[in-house]
Amino acid sequence: MDIMASNLQQQRAIVDQLRREASMQRIMVSQACVDIVKYVSEHEQEDCLLVGFSSQKVNPFREKSSCVVL
Repeated sequence: MDIMASNLQQQRAIVDQLRREASMQRIMVSQACVDIVKYVSEHEQEDCLLVGFSSQKVNPFREKSSCVVL
C-alpha cells in the first residue's frame, strides 16, 4: 500500500505542475524575439563582451601576471 500511496502522491504533483504550466500566460515567438532584440539594443553599452572593459584592472578574465624573484 505504501508504494501506491507514494505513486498517487507523485501523480498529484505531476498534475499540479501541468495545471500551473497550462495556466501560464504565453506570447508568440515573434513577439518574444522583438522583445529580446529591444532589450539587447537598450543594454548593449553595459555589456563588457561587446564594448570591452574600462581598464585591465576591472577585467576578471585578464591573464594573471606572475612575479619571478631571482
